[in-house]
Order: sequence, then structure tokens, then C-alpha cells
Amino acid sequence: QVQLVESGGGLVQPGGSLRLSCAPSETIYDITAMGWYRQAPGKERELVAFMLFGATTTYADSVKGRFSISSDNAKNTVYLQMNNLKPEDTAIYYCKLERTRGWRPKGTWWGQGTQVTVSS
Repeated sequence: QVQLVESGGGLVQPGGSLRLSCAPSETIYDITAMGWYRQAPGKERELVAFMLFGATTTYADSVKGRFSISSDNAKNTVYLQMNNLKPEDTAIYYCKLERTRGWRPKGTWWGQGTQVTVSS
């Protein structure tokens, strides 16, 4: 079973930066979409950043201009660069990969989550 391994979370002061990484335990071929979600205590999970592979990206209004989703195919890794972090960014962040096209079986994979805490 392929697992998505997340890393890069931690404690950071407001205004700081973190880069989250998400890499499958083994190669997932023909990824069609990837996204980052977050869930704060007492709140529903929300979409933070979404990228249709090889196409456009979408960001939550609250993170536009601060966060950036990207991928490094050579390293088979998806990133979420988070700049100018705010306390309200505190949450558990989850990555998600999807395969919805092609001859291979369709699938959705979720990371285990990584904690991001923004506090002074």
C-alpha cells in the first residue's frame, strides 16, 4: 500500500516560513491532481492549495500571495511553501494526490498530516 509521507511541519513565529513536503513511499504514476488541506481544532478540513497537474493552481483566499504549491517530479515530491505565516495558519496539514485519468486504476492518497503551529 502506497503511503504519503509528510514532513516539514513545526513551530514557527508569525512572519516565518515553512516548507512542507509530501512524498509517496513508492512512485505513483500519472498523478492528475495534488492538493494541500488543513484542519484546525474545532474546524472542518479546508482546501489550502490545489494544482491540476501540468495546469492551473488554486489557493484559498486566506493564503493567496503567501503559499505556493509545487512539485519536483525528479524527487517525486509535492511541496507547500508557506511564507509570512500567521497564527491562523495553525493546523494539521494534509497532502492529497489523485489519479483520475489514464489506464491505471483510479486512486486518492492522503498524507498522515503534519502539524504547523504559528505562535510567538
